[in-house]
This record gives sequence, structure tokens and C-alpha cells, in this order.
Amino acid sequence: MTFARPDPLSALGTPSRIPSWASSVRAETFEDVAFFSGAALSHLHFVLEREEVPRALLRDRLALRAAEACVAFSGRPERAAELRDAIHLLRPGDLPGPAGETCLEWRRAAERPLSVKALARALPGIEPGQIAIWLDAGRGAPVTRAAMVLEAVQSDAPRAPALVLADAALAQALGWAHVVPLLAAGLKRADLRKQGDDLRLACHRALLTSAVEALRLAADLTRRAAHLEAVTPKLRAKAAGAAVEMLLTRDAVAPAALPLPDRAARRLCDRLVDLGAVRELTGRDTFRLYGV
Repeated sequence: MTFARPDPLSALGTPSRIPSWASSVRAETFEDVAFFSGAALSHLHFVLEREEVPRALLRDRLALRAAEACVAFSGRPERAAELRDAIHLLRPGDLPGPAGETCLEWRRAAERPLSVKALARALPGIEPGQIAIWLDAGRGAPVTRAAMVLEAVQSDAPRAPALVLADAALAQALGWAHVVPLLAAGLKRADLRKQGDDLRLACHRALLTSAVEALRLAADLTRRAAHLEAVTPKLRAKAAGAAVEMLLTRDAVAPAALPLPDRAARRLCDRLVDLGAVRELTGRDTFRLYGV
């Protein structure tokens, strides 16, 4: 007797939907907000353990959202489209600019397994010893630890590294192998001026919002990744498998980055768009970027 392989969409459907009482009820007290954010993080933890979830792709897309928030906090105008261009269309010797560098910091922090060494590589200019000291500043429950690290770093470092390290502290406390960018996209600029219990409350609120959005994104990317894997056997290019693997792990890919000659890479991307497996992200006729 043979059994059909479970549909990853239906398998992911239930845990990806946070209970309505945790996402629709307006929490007023600190205890309620902390309870609801814990429920959202618990659901996200469960989803991140699922093999069918394209976790590297999810982290990379969340990193883009975090970078967009941090760039906005600094008063710069760049948004997701400009950030993608800044990092994916760089030529050898070009500099990404301040906004692009923020985006690169988030991507580097999320792509490697979490460690002080990896964070130092992601945040050039900050000594590993200083990173270790900041991460040790957090004590208590996961969100409390993240808030304490955020408060400690902000007095000495720019906001983007502070939020990267706060998410790193959260991941450490939750036992996650990688940084999952969550806090920046949920916080407001005014929240970054808060301290103590006020900052902890803001972090709980931010994580409730961001975790729910991350769950929705995980479900969407899982569906899209499953479709991309399903159409891969239809591709004739010799390096199509390697190209698909890149698309399954990165928010966006330029054809020139694929392990194919330029014309073959562009044809492959157009073929995948025709198959509904990837999207062209820029809306341009040239200098295009593609993503799941």
C-alpha cells in the first residue's frame, strides 16, 4: 500500500493560524499583552520547526522588512524596492550606501547560524567582545531579555545594530538556531526612546504584530515554494536545480547571480514567471529581480 505525500499547505494551515483570541482581542494590560505575544511566538516556533517551510527564504524576507523599518526610523526615504536594488544590483567595487548597508547587516545576521562570531561578521565595526557583553545584558524571560539588550545597545550603537542584537537575544532565549527578524517591523520610532517596563511592553506589542505577520508570510512562502519545487522537473536548463535552490533561499535574485549564462538565466526566470512559480519584483524591462 502506498500513501500520498501530505500536502504541505494543509499541514501548515492549522499551526500557521494563530487563535483569534490572540490576534483580534485588544490587550490593554501588560499581563495580557505578554500572554498574547507568547502565544504568537509559540505558534511561530512550531512553524519554524517544519521542514516544508522555506526558513532561509522566510528569514531573508523578514530581514528586508526589518531593514525597511530601520531605514525609516533613520529618516531615509528608501523602501523595499530601493533596498533590493541597492544590494542586488551592486557592481564590483560599488558601495551599497547607508540604506543598503543596513539591509546587508540584517541579511548577514539572519543567514548564518546564530553565534557571536557570525554577528560580528554581520555587523562590521563592532568587536565580538562587545557583542558578547551586550547579549549578556539580557536577563529573564525571552522578551524581557530582548528589551534589555535593545536598551543596553541603543546607548552606545546605531539603531539597526541594536535591533539586530535584540532579535539575536530573543532567538537565543527561544533556542532558535538563527536570528529571525521580528522586532524592528513591529516597533514604532517613539518606542525606541522608551526604557524599562515601557520598552518591554512595546516589545511585547511589536512581537505580537510581527509574529502574526511572520506566520502569514510563512504560510504564503510555503505554498509558493511547494509550487516552485513542483515545476522544477519541467525546466531543461542544466543548472536549473541550483538556480531554483537560490530562489528558495533568497528574497530576490538577479539573473546575473544565477549559475547560468546571462541569456539562459533570463530565459529561465521568464519561464518560471510563465509557470507562476516566481514573480518579477521590479516591474521594469531591464535590471529585473525575481523572487518566490
